[in-house]
Amino acid sequence: MKRWLAARPRAATIAALQQLLDQFINDYNRHRPHRSLAQHSTPAVAYTARPKAGPNTDAGSDFRVRHDRVDKAGKVTLRHHGKLFHIGIGRTLAGTQIILLIHDLDIRIIHAATGEIIRTLTLDPEHQYQPTGANRGGPSRPYGPYRPRKRKQSEP
Repeated sequence: MKRWLAARPRAATIAALQQLLDQFINDYNRHRPHRSLAQHSTPAVAYTARPKAGPNTDAGSDFRVRHDRVDKAGKVTLRHHGKLFHIGIGRTLAGTQIILLIHDLDIRIIHAATGEIIRTLTLDPEHQYQPTGANRGGPSRPYGPYRPRKRKQSEP
């Protein structure tokens, strides 16, 4: 903007300067193509194409879309009502780009590159860690939360 203003005759009044600034803003946002935008569109086109936030018609509903990456331990964190939750996905997906679709307590985790649904779950607000839900006991054990076996007490 400074270079653009320096190339123009100097404004004699504040009103004339404001007119030059308005002209620059109009040219910059509405007429100048930007090389980082799709099809070298203008910033105004990119801005109007994006969805805008509006009033929340369902005050009791929380809907979010979040782009994230699975950490090296195979989990992703999510904040719900000020509390941080850890959602297990699996170490095989460590480093994978994901999309989280969050509607209240219902969560869908989607692979960002393929669009495949990796996991769906209902967040349990009573537990900070949400396990993967994988079968940890082998084929003979039913699916469900992992419960460690009780150890036998050694006799003296």
